[in-house]
Amino acid sequence: MSLPNLRRWAPRLFLISNMSHFRQSWVKFLLLCGWSLFLVLFAPTLQKHLLAIEDPSALSSATKISRRPPTPCSCKGRLLKDFFKNDNSIARRRQEEYRKHKTRTSSHLDLLLVAPANSPLQYPIQGFTVVPLQRTPIPGLGVYAPQSDIYKVTLVCSRGLLSVEKPVTDGLVEGDGGNQLNITARSASGLNALLGRVHYTSTVYRLRTGDLVHFLFEKHNVTFPVVIQQPSVPIILDLGEDINSQVTITTKTFVRYFELNTLIRSIRQYYKTMKIIIADDSFDPIKVNGSDIEQYFMPPGQGWFAGRTLAVSQVTTKYFLWVDDDFEFTKRTQIEKLVEVMESMPELDLVGGVAGSTVFSHRMTYEEGQEDEGGCLLRFPGPYKDKVPGFPQCSLSSVVINFFLARTDSVRKVLFDPRLKRSGHSQFFVDALGKLLIASCNHVIVDHHGRRPGNNQYLSYRNQKNDTLDRLLYFFKNHFSCTNIL
Repeated sequence: MSLPNLRRWAPRLFLISNMSHFRQSWVKFLLLCGWSLFLVLFAPTLQKHLLAIEDPSALSSATKISRRPPTPCSCKGRLLKDFFKNDNSIARRRQEEYRKHKTRTSSHLDLLLVAPANSPLQYPIQGFTVVPLQRTPIPGLGVYAPQSDIYKVTLVCSRGLLSVEKPVTDGLVEGDGGNQLNITARSASGLNALLGRVHYTSTVYRLRTGDLVHFLFEKHNVTFPVVIQQPSVPIILDLGEDINSQVTITTKTFVRYFELNTLIRSIRQYYKTMKIIIADDSFDPIKVNGSDIEQYFMPPGQGWFAGRTLAVSQVTTKYFLWVDDDFEFTKRTQIEKLVEVMESMPELDLVGGVAGSTVFSHRMTYEEGQEDEGGCLLRFPGPYKDKVPGFPQCSLSSVVINFFLARTDSVRKVLFDPRLKRSGHSQFFVDALGKLLIASCNHVIVDHHGRRPGNNQYLSYRNQKNDTLDRLLYFFKNHFSCTNIL
C-alpha cells in the first residue's frame, strides 16, 4: 500500500481495531459473569459432592488395604475332625465359639496397610495410641508439597471424632468435631500449623481395638492406624534381697509321700527358708511337717493341672520354681542361676532346666488355617537356634521339662487346664504359645528318681489315659485341624 493510501485508511483501521478489542472484552465479560453465576448457584452442591465421603473404605485406592487371605494349613499330623465326624453338634458349637473368639480378638489393627510411593504427606505410621473416649493430638501430621495458591486436605475416620484445637492461623476448617475434617489454607506453613492442632477422640470403649484414619491431599491418599487401648495397671513384684524372697518352690503330690519328703529334705539342704507350696489330692492325706511349708488339701484325685493351678495361685514372690514330687536337689540345682537368666532378659517368662539326664526341649509351629477347618500345630525336637544373650547354655524354645522357673504373673495369665488330670504336659505349652517367651538351659540340673515300685495305687491312676479328651481339647478348645502331638 502506498503512503497516501495508508494515510487515508489509517483512521478506519484504527476504528476496526478498537471495535475488535471491544468485542473480545465484551465476550470475556459475559463469560466471567456466567461463570460467577454458576459458582453462586451450584458451588455448595459441587463442594458437597467433591468433599463428602460417605464410605471411608472407598478411600483405599491409593493405600492398599487387605486382610491376609486364609489358606488351608499344611500338617503331617492326625486329622482331628475324623474323630468327631459323627457328631455334628461338636463341630457346630466349635464354629460358633471360634467366631466369638475372633470377634473378641480382631480389630482394624489386623489390616495390612501398604504405604503409597513418594507421597508428600507426613503422618504417624506406628505408635499412635489413644485412651478410649479421650481427646488426643495426632502427632506428625504435615504436607510438604510444591508451592501452590491453595492447600486443601481431608481426614476421615470411622471410630472417632476429629477436631482442631483453637485454630489461630489463616485457614478454613470444616467438619470440626465430626468424623470428616476438611482444612484449607493459603500456605503450606499455615496448613501445617492447623494440622499440628488436629485431635482424635475415640467414640468406642474397648480394652484394645483400633481405627484407620484416611489422609487426603490432591491425588495423594494415605491411611494410618490408631490404637485405641485402655492402659493397664502394672503388677510389679519385689525381687527382694536374697533368693528366698525371690522364688517359691511349688509341687503337686498324689499318694507319694515318700518321694515328697525326700524332695523336701533335699531342698532344705540347700535352701533352708525358701517357701514350699504343696497341692495334695491324695485319698488319705498326710500332713507334711516343717517350717515355710504350705500344704493345700484338695478333693481326692482332682489331677495334676488342677493342683498346679492351686499351687501357683498362692505364690507371692516374683518367680516360682516348678518341681515334680519325685525330684531331688543336688549341688547342681542352683536356682540362682535360673534367676540370673531371667533377670538378664526381661522378655523371658519361663526357663527350663534339666531333670536327671533329660534335656527336654521342643519348638512348635502353628498355622491358623481356614476358619471352617481350623489350624495346624506341629512340634519338632530341639530348641531354636536363638541363644539367650550372655548365656550360651540357654536357647529359646517352645516346650521344656517339668523343672522350670517362671514369672508368677506371666503364668497366671495362661494357667493349667484342670480337665487334664493324669497327663497333658504339652497342653500347657500349647496354650502358652505366642503368650510366653520360653528358654531351655542345660547348666541347672535336678535329679529325677524313677517310679518307686510297690505304689500300686499311684500307678493305677498314673497310667490312666483319656485320648478322647485330649483330642477334644485340641479340636474344640484350640481349634486345630490336625496336630502331631497326639
